[in-house]
Amino acid sequence: MGGRHSVSPAFDAGASAALMDRIYRRQRHIYDATRKFYLLGRDGLLAGLSPPPGASVLEIGCGTGRNLIKLANTYPDTLCHGLDVSVEMLDTAERAIERAGLRDRIRLGKADATSFDPVALFGRASFDRVVISYALSMIPGWREVLGRAADCLSTQGSLHIVDFGNQASLPAGFRVVLNRWLALFHVTPRLTLAADLAQIARAKGLYLETASRFGGYALCAILDALPRGITEDRAIHLPRPPSPQVELLHIAS
Repeated sequence: MGGRHSVSPAFDAGASAALMDRIYRRQRHIYDATRKFYLLGRDGLLAGLSPPPGASVLEIGCGTGRNLIKLANTYPDTLCHGLDVSVEMLDTAERAIERAGLRDRIRLGKADATSFDPVALFGRASFDRVVISYALSMIPGWREVLGRAADCLSTQGSLHIVDFGNQASLPAGFRVVLNRWLALFHVTPRLTLAADLAQIARAKGLYLETASRFGGYALCAILDALPRGITEDRAIHLPRPPSPQVELLHIAS
């Protein structure tokens, strides 16, 4: 495990990878120091994963490896995996993981998040926890990413997402400035994210919780194979509804 990142045979670098490399070629050196001020909700997402013993965790759009390192340190009994389309970010992540002494716990793969093959990348088809932190707003085919992520969940797995929200309760002037600034980095808030997740939940028989945070600045979501608080052993005795049940919790900040 560890070492240089693997490359999916089906991976095509394409315009998206080139764009991400151009954006982050220099920014990656200051990314973690600057993003902590406005990528709100990341640490709360990681703290709420509660992976089972020996769990496998995948981060889609792992960037500099900051979240993966925090995950590996917080949950020492897990095996962490991260994929990204940018070789610049993956190189930064590799060095950070090496410095943290976590090469045996974290594996990296270079792939397009819309069509990655987890078996080709990591030798496994499913994960107990999948994390997407502020990546969907930078990926043109973000709906395809949601589908791939949901398909990678184990029978007791859950998908945890945090990204820019609809900004509904933020001052109008702040919204204008924020969105102009985000556009400079090719970031577009996905205003239908909650609705798209609800559609996936219905189609795949999953359970969904969403929460609007910080006046709509961020949207947090959990797409779960089991109702929250129910283990796989207990779920055997739960009557499954004829049509998939969906829980939608919109919690004001």
